[in-house]
Amino acid sequence: MLIFLDESGTDHKEAPYEVLAGVTVRERNLWNLIQAIRASERNYFDTTLSSVDVEFKGKKLLKPKVFRLAAQGNEIAPEQRTPLVYRFLQKGLLAGEGEPQSFQRQEFTAYGQTVLAFVREMFGICAQFGMKVFASIVALDAPLPKGDFLRKDYAYLFERFFYYLEDISPDEMGLVVFDERERALCRQLLGQMENYFLTTAPGRARSVRIVPEPFFVHSDLTTAVQIADIVAYCLNWVHSI
Repeated sequence: MLIFLDESGTDHKEAPYEVLAGVTVRERNLWNLIQAIRASERNYFDTTLSSVDVEFKGKKLLKPKVFRLAAQGNEIAPEQRTPLVYRFLQKGLLAGEGEPQSFQRQEFTAYGQTVLAFVREMFGICAQFGMKVFASIVALDAPLPKGDFLRKDYAYLFERFFYYLEDISPDEMGLVVFDERERALCRQLLGQMENYFLTTAPGRARSVRIVPEPFFVHSDLTTAVQIADIVAYCLNWVHSI
């Protein structure tokens, strides 16, 4: 079992909390999940978001402006909306390269409605492939541990992941995949995880199920980490309502 992890609110700017979120998927389902989400992208946008330089991230796709754009006009039928949003994205790509563009109000509306519809379908696809969500929500002013101690939000998430693995089967193992950070931060997290899984009683017990050394990947190249990012963003803001 793979668990892909990402965070929201760690910059302590606008988000009300820090959220650590993980999404799980079986190895045999991962590629089919990725293909289904890419097919959904093409269905809604007539292209992939990466090809038009749009970040597949919660703070980009689900920022307040997107909701305002979606609500500024009547609901546009999908067959009319797709060419509008494709034109909008192509104009945005050209504008980013320094070519002036003229945008229409209906194109903005189509973009907002399409993004929200796509994200809803993405979550439906994740459910179809049995993806589960684990998360820890922490106040921004929560004290940080000193030394090589693993933060409690990580420890609690690993605890729940451990029991989930136990419920699946007697020999199910978990592999942890993180969004890559600066090298120094990656090394720090590696040391904290090693300390937790090797020197604490709960950690040693859970290392029977969870491989203590995580993998680090580029989030912009890894669909499942992008999903974890969107989940973390949603939990951060929904929890504040």
